[in-house]
Amino acid sequence: MSYTRKITDSLYWIGDNDRRLHLFENIHPIERGVSYNSYVLLDEKNVLFDTVDWSVCRDMLESLEKVLAGRKLDYVVINHMEPDHAACLEEVLIRYPETKVISNEKAFMLMHQFGFHIDGRTIEVKEGDVFEFGKHKITFVNAPMVHWPEAMVSFEITEGILFSADAFGSFGTLDGKLFADEFDFKNEWIDDARRYYTNIVGKYGPHVMSLLGKAPVNDIKYVCPLHGPVWKAGEDLMWFIDKYVHWATYEPEEKGVMIVYASMYGNTESAATLLASKLCEKGMTKVRMYDVSKTHVSFLISDLFKYSHIVFASVTYNLGIFPPMHNFLMDMKALNLQKRTCAIMENGSWAPKAASLIAEALDEMKEMSIVDPNVTVTSAVNGQSDKELDTLADAIIDSMK
Repeated sequence: MSYTRKITDSLYWIGDNDRRLHLFENIHPIERGVSYNSYVLLDEKNVLFDTVDWSVCRDMLESLEKVLAGRKLDYVVINHMEPDHAACLEEVLIRYPETKVISNEKAFMLMHQFGFHIDGRTIEVKEGDVFEFGKHKITFVNAPMVHWPEAMVSFEITEGILFSADAFGSFGTLDGKLFADEFDFKNEWIDDARRYYTNIVGKYGPHVMSLLGKAPVNDIKYVCPLHGPVWKAGEDLMWFIDKYVHWATYEPEEKGVMIVYASMYGNTESAATLLASKLCEKGMTKVRMYDVSKTHVSFLISDLFKYSHIVFASVTYNLGIFPPMHNFLMDMKALNLQKRTCAIMENGSWAPKAASLIAEALDEMKEMSIVDPNVTVTSAVNGQSDKELDTLADAIIDSMK
């Protein structure tokens, strides 16, 4: 099925949506699906920017044929070699035997590793190189580890179009729309955009800041990512770029408290709920509670990038941290999470150990502060631990001032 959208008089979106895929990269739940974006630029020389995942390859090829309308396809620019964007490259080359592939040295290395047959059809580019396709000129900017080492972005100088690879992407299907201003993005999409960034790219904040420093922000009229909506220049784009700056520098978006609890029989959950109630009574109502055993870690990581404070409430298990809580802490470390204020609550009917072990894990991360006191619940909340929870709520609120 051919499904296209016009971006400018010369540029067309020929991507597709995947509503069947349950796990992105076979790990992250995507209840709202995902789009795969590919773009065609028409000029004296016609250019395809990236392809799509194999699951929607046939639709993309039909859309490409429709947009070309009998014209030659002269070039394919591969900004990112991950299979959800480059899987269809050989199918394109089979159908358009005169087409050349433009990419960088590392991308071509990966193409050979994936077994692509591209010998004799490659044009290698470096950062700063400029290609002219007629009235349109493209320059290339390296974007290593955003989020693979070969990633680059392409900037079309004439109309100000940034083909941003995985930067500025989002989970979610487009459902016939294309531009961000066709959605209620700030309310309906920002959580998916944050979860996409924090879990896919989040570890590489310095690399993202390097890319933002090289991107010609003032000259950008359109941002065309490989997932999610296309952005037009204006206040909304600057708002989204500001979100990226927060995420890439690990600065929280807002003051608020995440309470992530690990409870076996409900007593630790009850203590966590009591702390949430005390925080709200004292005026801090931006409180989110998560059961670490039931919530996929990608959602936890996403909100952790959003909020300034996190409470770890864990039962002691085999003289250690409850395993799902331990796994969450390891994911935090792996994604380079930093600059958060933390509080710790443990539960143990005998030999409680979770608090000290959580503190040790946090000490291995950057700029993570822990407010006093650590609260110990012995089996269930009693008068003493109730008072300690009240003191902890005050300490959390004081740390926000």
